[in-house]
Amino acid sequence: MASDNAQASENTSPASPREPPFLVRSIENLGRGAISLVSEFGNLTLLGFDVARWSLRRPYRPQNLFAQLDFVGVGSIFIVLLTGLFTGMVFAHQSSRAFELFDAESLVGPTVALTITRELAPVFSALMVTMRAGSAMCTELGTMRVTEQVDALETMAVNPVQYLLVPRVLAGLMMVPILTMLFDTSGLAGAYIVSVAVKGLSAGTFLARTRQWLDPEDIYEGLIKGAIFGLSVALVCCFKGFNASGGAKGVGKATTEAMVASALSIFILDFFVGVLLH
Repeated sequence: MASDNAQASENTSPASPREPPFLVRSIENLGRGAISLVSEFGNLTLLGFDVARWSLRRPYRPQNLFAQLDFVGVGSIFIVLLTGLFTGMVFAHQSSRAFELFDAESLVGPTVALTITRELAPVFSALMVTMRAGSAMCTELGTMRVTEQVDALETMAVNPVQYLLVPRVLAGLMMVPILTMLFDTSGLAGAYIVSVAVKGLSAGTFLARTRQWLDPEDIYEGLIKGAIFGLSVALVCCFKGFNASGGAKGVGKATTEAMVASALSIFILDFFVGVLLH
């Protein structure tokens, strides 16, 4: 009798919920991702307006700004110069091999110059700053957040956005264009070395053709892109670090997300800014 009652209760128990189909789960995951992306972008935009607002308010702390200018800009000079030198050398070597097929080696100089000043210099300079300075920004701010140092600043009536984020964002905005100019110089120097010293192209031809085809507008385009990329990288890294949570693991996750988001923002903005400038 007891077994019959147990079997009857099992038969009358509610059925376990069925797992939704794969297509439904995929659409749900896609929707959650889209909502999360829009929410993150909205919060990043609000933080950008907050940084802009606090950058104009007193008290001004120039020592914090100079420290970040030194860290972001001066500390990245060597790696940017080295990257630019070998980028120009490699690009000149590959371009000369291609132009040799058409007996147009004299176009190596302007081709390298236009490509570096318009595209490679701002993109690579911003990527170098992302890997070197952006990761440090995110990690430092994330550590301060999880160890409650940011809360301590608020307790002492110090606005953390003005004290921590404004100097870093301004440093990215100001220093990446300068690093872009250094990249231009070292890249063209590397292209000159390969074209003249290795490939045997006339130095006069290289310089004359480059001067003929390279306009100031090309250099200005690279500087504008560098400023936009520097602002984007600094803002994304500060946003991720400032909102980190979950201890050391959360800081590591925030840093990884900041690197990926910064690199993607550079390439996406490169396309749209290039379309707007042309």
